[in-house]
Amino acid sequence: MVSTTAEVVYQRPESFTDVHTHYCPGCTHGIAHRLIAEVIDEMGLREKTIGVAPVGCSVFAYKYFKMDFVEAPHGRAPAMATGIKRVLPENTVFTYQGDGDLASIGMAEIMHAAARGENITVIFINNAIYGMTGGQMAPTTLPGMKTTSSPFGRDVELTGHPIRMAEILAIMDGSGYIVRRSLHNAANIRKSKKAIRLAFEAQERGLGFSMVELLSSCPTNWKISVRDSMEFIADKMIPVFPLGDYKVSPSLEGLKV
Repeated sequence: MVSTTAEVVYQRPESFTDVHTHYCPGCTHGIAHRLIAEVIDEMGLREKTIGVAPVGCSVFAYKYFKMDFVEAPHGRAPAMATGIKRVLPENTVFTYQGDGDLASIGMAEIMHAAARGENITVIFINNAIYGMTGGQMAPTTLPGMKTTSSPFGRDVELTGHPIRMAEILAIMDGSGYIVRRSLHNAANIRKSKKAIRLAFEAQERGLGFSMVELLSSCPTNWKISVRDSMEFIADKMIPVFPLGDYKVSPSLEGLKV
């Protein structure tokens, strides 16, 4: 006899709004959004969570999350999150930032937030390019990578080397949890969700600054197919930005999520 009982294995997170995405086909921002929403639902944090998004592809994040959200000037999300968390210490506060935003115009803000040990969570989307503003070279652009402002490929002798933010922030005394993950396949997406969960756990336990860096795709500005963009992350980005745990507070080690 065939069972007619259905088991729900997939549904929209309660922390998501029911709107169409503005992201380009193949962009993994949407995956990152879903992972954040799932974690917030599972931890029961939605009613007290405040998100901060600056200028960039993340600028419309407030449209997708069913929670309090504020927009920050370009690069200033950590500064705004600092103010919110200090005024409302019982709330869960996170920023959602791209690489141009976090590692270029916002470099001072992110460095000093980590140095102060601000008890906030940062989700850092690294797609090695400026997405929204025209595909220019970012601080994370790979050597030889072509962009609209480096049409012949990034020349490290002229413009320097990619900046590895996870490695930099991991040495800050105020950091409690710093990791790098990727969104290019199912196995790594699962690992990314666990990392996001631990980052929010770090904040709930008062362990200081936490950041999850996620290697992400941008097929539109990379000018390649969606499938090739996933291979680009695996073959080109990961060798430059190795995945792994760069700093994990002893209070989080062995935590089951």
